[in-house]
Amino acid sequence: MGTIAPVMASDSVSDSATDALERALTDRPASNGKTLAELSAGGRVLVVFLRCRGCPFCHEAMSDLKKRRGALGDRGASIVLVHQLPAGLAQAWLDKAGLGDCPHISDPELGMYRAFELSRGSPMQLAGPKVLLRMIQAALAGHFVGKVAGDAMQMPGVFVVEDGRVVASFRHRTQADRPDYLGLVAGAGR
Repeated sequence: MGTIAPVMASDSVSDSATDALERALTDRPASNGKTLAELSAGGRVLVVFLRCRGCPFCHEAMSDLKKRRGALGDRGASIVLVHQLPAGLAQAWLDKAGLGDCPHISDPELGMYRAFELSRGSPMQLAGPKVLLRMIQAALAGHFVGKVAGDAMQMPGVFVVEDGRVVASFRHRTQADRPDYLGLVAGAGR
């Protein structure tokens, strides 16, 4: 399983990493024209970085988010999706998943992924035994491997942003990790 970690002001991060994250929060508008800093003003935003179209775990994540959307809203959190697809192609993909009205950020150059310090995966993170077992489980639930669009080596992650600051994070140890979105939002900033 990945790790859930609160983000503290004292976390040691280089100035360049801090600058990149600041720019990602304030300079990159989502599909609705607002930045993550604007979307998180006075509330919590669950920022979900998807891997690539065709990934069964991304399909599973979107299904989980759709099912938990109401409960997330009850906890004061909205959803923003970050993906690698061109905006038009992504809109059709998100519409099909029932999340088309969620703000989303198109990031084919992976700048947002880098700013949030999400790396490319190793062979074990992408295709190790645990991943293959989870892939079978995902397929049995109807989430199949499809045509890949984007960098299939990119690792996903989930962050809670509040008032323009990252207050909690979940970094996947494997592509198959399944985050507890409600737990992440509930534990944010503690």
